[in-house]
Amino acid sequence: MRYLIIALLFVGISGKLNAQNLEEYKSEMYIEGSDTLLYRVLMPQNFDPGKKYPVMVFLHGAGERGSDNQAQLTHGSKLFLDPDVRKSFPAIVVFPQCPANSFWSNVDIPVVNGNRTFQFQKGGTPTPPMKLLMGLTDDLQDMPYADEDQFYVGGLSMGGMGTFELLRRMRGDFAAAFAICGGDNPKNTKKYKKVPLWVFHGAKDDVVPPENSKIVV
Repeated sequence: MRYLIIALLFVGISGKLNAQNLEEYKSEMYIEGSDTLLYRVLMPQNFDPGKKYPVMVFLHGAGERGSDNQAQLTHGSKLFLDPDVRKSFPAIVVFPQCPANSFWSNVDIPVVNGNRTFQFQKGGTPTPPMKLLMGLTDDLQDMPYADEDQFYVGGLSMGGMGTFELLRRMRGDFAAAFAICGGDNPKNTKKYKKVPLWVFHGAKDDVVPPENSKIVV
């Protein structure tokens, strides 16, 4: 699976899907009480329910929030449909969608002198989408064909922040993770410091300050 992540980074995570490819990702929903988390799932080609497969959860950024159960596929999903990738790295790939006006992680983003600042909480209760995401992850782990030793999570921007938070809230559940232009309160890092983790952040990022990732590292 780590080589799949390398491919994700080198090939690029952007690319629009056509309608036919979109249908490869099955539309699903996770319901807990009165709350719902929409998600898409891509099953391995030639899926065999008698086998065990790695599970990859990808968390999108703020721009892909909504309720169409489609926008979250904007970045990353096209790569997982690449025939060579699917053949070489059979896996269950899950793209949940965070509702509009909410966040995966517990972060306040006030604007100070025209600049956005990111204030990450230490601990705290999970946001409603994060709580649903944790429940969905539990359900994914219960699938008889999911390899519990090969659960992975990664995300972009808001999803990178959510990646750090999911790791600390579900300690020991993930084999490895990657976070692209994310961030976290450094006091939280002790809860996931043993997880193999790749952190990426462009030095010229003018949306999410690179320092957010540096301080985690």
